[in-house]
Amino acid sequence: MAKPRTTGRQAAKAASKTLKSGSTGPKSKTAAGSALSQVKSPKKQTSPRAASAASKVMKDGRTAKPSKTAAGSALSQRASKPRKK
Repeated sequence: MAKPRTTGRQAAKAASKTLKSGSTGPKSKTAAGSALSQVKSPKKQTSPRAASAASKVMKDGRTAKPSKTAAGSALSQRASKPRKK
């Protein structure tokens, strides 16, 4: 079983900055909110909806670095998918 992960200080700071920004899109805010909610909660995992939003943020070339940092943190804490045999 994998070690439970939490959002680190740098990613939490980036998520906070993303949420405060008025020019940030809804997908970035969803991913940032998910990352920020997991700061000291190792049992929480990123929902499929937030993981999808975070994935789209990571793929978008126009996204700012703080948003990508928060999205990466959210993605690293998503529940693993069962593998197909």
